[in-house]
Amino acid sequence: MKLNYKRTFLISLAFMSICAFWQLYDTIIPLILQNTFKLGETVTGTVMAMDNVLAIFLLPVFGAYSDRVNTKLGKRTPFILFGTITAVILMMILPIADLEENMIVFVVVLFLLLIAMGSYRSPAVALMPDVTPKPLRSKANAVINLMGAAGGVFSLVMIKILIQQVDKPNYVWVFLSVAVLMLASVMVLVSTVQENKIGIKAEKEEKENLSGTDSAKLPKEVQKSLAFILASIFLWFMAYNAVTTAFSRYAVKVWDLKGGSFANCLLIATIAAIFSYMPIGAISGKFGRKKTIIGGILLLSASYFAGMLFREYSSMINVVFAITGIGWAAINVNSYPMVVEMSKGSDVGKYTGLYYTFSMSAQIITPILSGLLLEHVSYYTLFPYAVTFSLLSLCTMLFVKHGDARPEKKESLLENFDS
Repeated sequence: MKLNYKRTFLISLAFMSICAFWQLYDTIIPLILQNTFKLGETVTGTVMAMDNVLAIFLLPVFGAYSDRVNTKLGKRTPFILFGTITAVILMMILPIADLEENMIVFVVVLFLLLIAMGSYRSPAVALMPDVTPKPLRSKANAVINLMGAAGGVFSLVMIKILIQQVDKPNYVWVFLSVAVLMLASVMVLVSTVQENKIGIKAEKEEKENLSGTDSAKLPKEVQKSLAFILASIFLWFMAYNAVTTAFSRYAVKVWDLKGGSFANCLLIATIAAIFSYMPIGAISGKFGRKKTIIGGILLLSASYFAGMLFREYSSMINVVFAITGIGWAAINVNSYPMVVEMSKGSDVGKYTGLYYTFSMSAQIITPILSGLLLEHVSYYTLFPYAVTFSLLSLCTMLFVKHGDARPEKKESLLENFDS
């Protein structure tokens, strides 16, 4: 069997559009909440955690519901199509409500928008394994992760280009650019990918390669390792998400960056992560996943500590964010495979759910907790906060004794991007 790269590229357009939206959301919405509606850090953090609260409920519900749907377009495509169209309509109301300073409209539409995005995220992610035989999913996931990163880069570039260097920017054009990308991506996907026909063929191919699975209970020592790595996941997301959620505000308030210039740092971090996937894959193969993750935690902790030292903007901050991107890539590429490695063959979905439960729980708590410190203590608490939780994740990671199988050598360079 060989992966159909053209088809996988087309399937990944849905994930690219989702990543483009969330990059825009995480970067711009906090600025609107604070600068236009004058919300405090704690309330802003609470609003920014709302998408993760909804995701815990919406993702499994719509994912399971799409399993049972059968239409001419397929199981997942209707959710992707109508979810994207609804989201695009709603998201274009947000910058208008910002200009008119109508907080009620903004909050109501934002809530509906998060529901719309949650309605098709799981179906979009499930489309790839639906139409890709299991032996080929590693390569397919590599394509999808690269396309997702491309979506994030697109939003950051648009933020940098389209946001004016003024006290109250007009965000209509940057929202419109991302909306056009989302619509165009999904329209190309729907018009070129026939989900039903491809899914039937992939299912037949996969059945020919299935082997027996074991669903016995995990040994106690493996359960202990699983608990420690889940704790580590929670802790490093507490650190990383605090920085990514608050950074646009931090850059404006502390470093006095105007317009979309703060996007430079995030863009550098994203690009550094993309280019580090291949060497990280080689390092993981040689030294193992656990040691690579520990190295990533140390890099992240060092970058957060360095962030504490800058009281005003300097070009050296870009170097710090490049290190952040590399460190996060080292963690992100290896942590999920370690969790799944501890599972039995028939429980992969269950352990995937555990991974996302702990990561999303952190992303619910940390914007609120870090927001409290930013509002009632100082903006300068952001990076010490991140250092603390990052080092705590190092402590728990040291107790992980299982799931550290060295990945097999990749058949192609592209597979090193699989996260």
